Amino acid sequence: MVDFITKLPSVVEKDTILVVYNRSSKIVHFVAITEETLAESLVRLFRDNVWRLHGLVESVISDRGLYFVVELTKELNRILGIETKLLTLFYLQIDG
Repeated sequence: MVDFITKLPSVVEKDTILVVYNRSSKIVHFVAITEETLAESLVRLFRDNVWRLHGLVESVISDRGLYFVVELTKELNRILGIETKLLTLFYLQIDG
């Protein structure tokens, strides 16, 4: 699970905490960031603080919406050298 604690008093120019909870190991990681941290920086922090200890995640749960999860996943794949191939399936409707 990935979430943020925002609007905190600024300490060493950090005002937000990235919270990553690993459900299988029941370990929580807290990473101090700024609220303006971009996807690339978030992924690097995730790689350095979570991925190197636990490996690649099986799933991401976040209340930040689909766009956040998609961007996080795309950036993580790019940094790790994983080629992402998105596929959209549709069914042709035939009027009979």
